[in-house]
Amino acid sequence: MLLSKPFLILWILFSSFTAVAQDNTVNFQQDYQLAITKTSESIKLDGDFTESAWKQAETNSPFWKKFPNDEGRPKRNTDIRITYDDKFLYIAVTAWDSGAAFIQSLKRDIGHDGNDAIGIILDPTNQRTNGFFFVVNAFNAQSEDQLPLDDESTSWSWDNKWYSVTKRLPDRWTAEIAIPFKSIRYRADKLIWGLNFVRVDAKSNEYSTWTHVPLNFKSMDLGYTGAMHWKEPPPQPGSNLVLIPYITSNVMSDQENGTATQTSANAGFDAKVALSSSLNLDLTVNPDFSQVEVDQQVTNLTRFSIFFPERRTFFLENADLFAQYGIPPVRPFYSRTIGLDKEGNKIPILFGARVSGNITKSTRIGFMNMQTGRKGAYSPENYTAASISQRVLKRSVVKAYFLNRENAITQEERIKSPLDAYGRNAGLEFNYNNLKGDWSGWAAYHHSFKPGIRKDNQFIDAGINYNGRKFSFLLNTGTLGTQYYTDMGFVERINNYDAVRDTTIRLGFKQLYNEWGYRVISKKGAVTTYSLGLTNYLVFNPDNSPNERSHELEYQMQFKNTGFLFAFANTNQVQLQYPSSFTDGDPLPVATYTYHQAGLGFQTDFRKPVSIFMRITGGGFYNGNYQSVRTTLTLRKQPHLNISLTAEYNKLQFPGSYGNNELLLIAPRIEMNFTTNLFWTTFLQYNTQRNNFNVNSRLQYRFKPMSDLFLVYTDNYFTDPLFRNKNRALVFKINYWLNL
Repeated sequence: MLLSKPFLILWILFSSFTAVAQDNTVNFQQDYQLAITKTSESIKLDGDFTESAWKQAETNSPFWKKFPNDEGRPKRNTDIRITYDDKFLYIAVTAWDSGAAFIQSLKRDIGHDGNDAIGIILDPTNQRTNGFFFVVNAFNAQSEDQLPLDDESTSWSWDNKWYSVTKRLPDRWTAEIAIPFKSIRYRADKLIWGLNFVRVDAKSNEYSTWTHVPLNFKSMDLGYTGAMHWKEPPPQPGSNLVLIPYITSNVMSDQENGTATQTSANAGFDAKVALSSSLNLDLTVNPDFSQVEVDQQVTNLTRFSIFFPERRTFFLENADLFAQYGIPPVRPFYSRTIGLDKEGNKIPILFGARVSGNITKSTRIGFMNMQTGRKGAYSPENYTAASISQRVLKRSVVKAYFLNRENAITQEERIKSPLDAYGRNAGLEFNYNNLKGDWSGWAAYHHSFKPGIRKDNQFIDAGINYNGRKFSFLLNTGTLGTQYYTDMGFVERINNYDAVRDTTIRLGFKQLYNEWGYRVISKKGAVTTYSLGLTNYLVFNPDNSPNERSHELEYQMQFKNTGFLFAFANTNQVQLQYPSSFTDGDPLPVATYTYHQAGLGFQTDFRKPVSIFMRITGGGFYNGNYQSVRTTLTLRKQPHLNISLTAEYNKLQFPGSYGNNELLLIAPRIEMNFTTNLFWTTFLQYNTQRNNFNVNSRLQYRFKPMSDLFLVYTDNYFTDPLFRNKNRALVFKINYWLNL
């Protein structure tokens, strides 16, 4: 079999490096410790630190530089002290500075990147597998998130109540923070918590951390936390019940489908229940996501579907328990399938429940059940997802899942379309991470269950990754059967459209993917990092015949002023299996196509009032020619106004009757932040590929912590014929966070 050797090679590499990488670790908690003492004094959040508790609290050791290099101490110091009482964990931050603070926005969940900000990393279980990340910038805009081991990036989707006040002074800014013990899950008998801090000094483009986190790791990496020592057990978090009811009303019209203007109202609620000190129950009844921002549209020049990120809050919290199985092109669980029919139209969700958290110090579980309602001829469906993750070794996990979609169709419909009756998936994964975090590997087996299908229904995947200071590489190989179905998931390339017969054909594949990187960190001059990367991607048909391959070389320079410059070149070969069309002309016939492309781009200093990103690409495309220009112009007047204008132009030219095509995407975004509680965002998207011009304007007022009022206007038009209305809606929504 074609992939047997790569699988064997990966397994040998993975096995041999496991022992070596496990030994090359540094126990940061021996070198970085901070004791916490209880106070009986009342702490007033004002940023002045006048209470005697702050004078008695232990101060952290000096920070280390993290970026643009990780050598030595940062230009400006950061002093942090911690105390607590029966209800709150308090943090006092003094960030020494030299002038006016720089931030990108006053909006909640803006994160820490590119802002003068301080971040607190808490790992109450001290297992280096999951924790919490609290961030406040110099203008008191808050962000918070959970930190699972295998999460690819912070999404800022986890929301909870906590309090902060910042104060800006000529030589420093301060932050006084109170995190309710009820807002975090922990065991009261655990006397050592993982702890770290990250300071962003945006004016200097400098990141620093309390522990010495290497440049090639994220600042919030849980493998590099220090230790917070409790002299006595922390307070019991106590019961925590949160009820979040909402009321919404709207006016809408749908001219595209001939629906007259109509009004409606709705109500529902979410609830959060602490089942134990580390296990949560989330409930939702008649959820409404009208306030969620629309997807950022893209131009799709591939033959396959595009993966859009989930934006609905209920599905984002603890999403790693379900969504991180598989690899980016193949995800067995993709929450956007819940509440949508096969054409992408919305289906009402009646109710849902999710249990998630730790049942032991090493075992984490997740269980979710969602029930949708009937809409027209589309039958109700029930979705179930269960996941269990067991920590092994130091930072590694073995995890398994089961997924089930059940359709309430009639027996007659089951006989007519048996595959619609249900879809089930199960899988087992082993994810290895050494304690230091530079070596990782994975091996996985996934299986799908459909009526009458007994073979060719597996997805097998394995890989190994090394992320060193200068050198990095990733090797991955996998095979996916033609009859592998994911009713609750996403597979990028299994469905192939035949443009001549106007039908879709399922075709499994085997893939080999690798990427290699080398970087040089500069200590002097305008450039901080030089990097060179090589990516290779090979795809084979089930019979091992070639399907597609691509090879890309990229060179990048990162500048001290936050700007960067890059250039790339690639070569591609496609054995087109079915006729495909990219224009209104004749479809490209089945054949072998070889073409090459090259491009360059740059980003200017984003801290300036005006910044520009641009990417230019040109070369071949199958048997034709391709030119593309994408640019984003950003205008900023801090802290209140952000305007960005993204424009993308793609031109395809094919010989003879295969036609030509020009695609235009224009997407301006205007964000006005009046205060840290009042925001107005307007997003316009003109997309000729989708024949749609979209207007989405949202006013949000946070009248109490975690309680919001939304007013949302959305409007859609055709781009051809120009500006003929499709539909529009005006939505009012109010939700209220109640701690019971």
